[in-house]
Amino acid sequence: MSRFRRHCCHALALAVILFGFSLLPAGPAQASSEKARDHLKRAKVYLAAGDYRRALEASQREVNEAPSVESYVYLTYVYHAIDGYLDSLAKADRWVAVEHLYLNLATGGPQDLTDPPDVLARIAKEILQGSVQRQADISAAMATKLDKAAAERLWVQQAAWRKAKPDGWWEGVPGEWGW
Repeated sequence: MSRFRRHCCHALALAVILFGFSLLPAGPAQASSEKARDHLKRAKVYLAAGDYRRALEASQREVNEAPSVESYVYLTYVYHAIDGYLDSLAKADRWVAVEHLYLNLATGGPQDLTDPPDVLARIAKEILQGSVQRQADISAAMATKLDKAAAERLWVQQAAWRKAKPDGWWEGVPGEWGW
């Protein structure tokens, strides 16, 4: 497969990952809110580990199984975390880490061992940031439609969290959120 074609395939895979979550069928309804919150607990661990693909997947499952203003805000926060992490890597001139993030989001199967994608990190950053910013805007708008006051309260908590941890807020979530 040509390098250009491989890049196009990986860009398409990334688009499916970032935009296709809403097309996934919702799983069976959870028996209790405790089980539903397991998605967020996993998302918190994934954020700490820098596994943004799984953090997105867990947050999307929360939206699918327990749609609410909070779940949309939490999903938006994960998109913002990816964006914040990308900015920090670019500012630190850590382009190999940008490529690793791209690979984390765009890949995940054994075929990657035999056909590893080669990505130009700066292009990957632009693709990822544009995508996560658009998705964050969409999920934030949905949260605001559900309950504007609750969404604003959660964003105030998130803003305080970012201010308190300017060099790594994307590695976790505000304590008030109870993930």
